[in-house]
Amino acid sequence: MTPNINYHETVFGGSASTLAILSAWSLLNTRLHNAGLDCTLVIQRNSMEYEKPIKGEFTATAYIPITENWEKFLRAFARMGKARITVVSTLRLETDRVGLFQGEFVALQR
Repeated sequence: MTPNINYHETVFGGSASTLAILSAWSLLNTRLHNAGLDCTLVIQRNSMEYEKPIKGEFTATAYIPITENWEKFLRAFARMGKARITVVSTLRLETDRVGLFQGEFVALQR
């Protein structure tokens, strides 16, 4: 059996969730690095919706749902040394959306 494939020959849910979390974490980590902030980034909570079976290679694309949230996040971090933000990651199989992740991440000053 192929790794990360279940007995239905679809992607194992834990693997899909892991890719979604890594997508969101990577987006934040890159943005924090580009902003010159030295911090620890952790996930506080998340939800994952599996909308369709994933039968093949898929992608995860992360984004911050409201542009203004990034500036608010940066201001809170500068003021308190910690900040919280929500990130969404969409899973796609070709052009079909097959999953939706929403996670709340916390940045803590080192």
